[in-house]
Amino acid sequence: MEQANLTEKKIYLVRHCSAHGQHRDSPLTTNGLQQANQLAEFFSNLDEEIDHIISSPYLRAVDSIKPFANKAQLTIHVDERLKERILSEDPIDDWLDVLEHSFQELDFSLPGGESSNDAIERAHEVIDQMKSTTFRNIVIVSHGNLLSLLLHRYDQAFGFDTWKAMQNPDVYTLQLGRQIVRPVQVDWKSDL
Repeated sequence: MEQANLTEKKIYLVRHCSAHGQHRDSPLTTNGLQQANQLAEFFSNLDEEIDHIISSPYLRAVDSIKPFANKAQLTIHVDERLKERILSEDPIDDWLDVLEHSFQELDFSLPGGESSNDAIERAHEVIDQMKSTTFRNIVIVSHGNLLSLLLHRYDQAFGFDTWKAMQNPDVYTLQLGRQIVRPVQVDWKSDL
């Protein structure tokens, strides 16, 4: 039984803090910077010690975990597979309807866009890669749409409505061991 415990891992899936816009280099807002500091306090005060951080390459994701990384003296490993999902290469007037449709039909995609299944697969590759490492407590920082899709892979209850209810930031845990335990939302909540 002890051997099974040695292979157990906890992954904290974090939606980035509040930001100015959606482009790759959107910085955090003033509240977002304060939220990042609160995240740092939250992760610093856990019973278990975080030993690895992976982030989307987008500035708002990296900056959301930077205060904690600095405090814990951990490197932020940037992974392109955690970037936000692109619905279309062209602007979409009814993007909310298109997004909802993409949660219902996981293979649906627009020209230049990525299907939900494609996004789930690339994000899941990161989780899968962590299974074979010695890291035990991992933080992964990404974006609402991608994280909702990834969570959907482990719990069918996560979908479009869950995405709409997400806040910046939100934190979920995913327990990996002999089997994957359903993700759970962490009640850490920012007071901003």
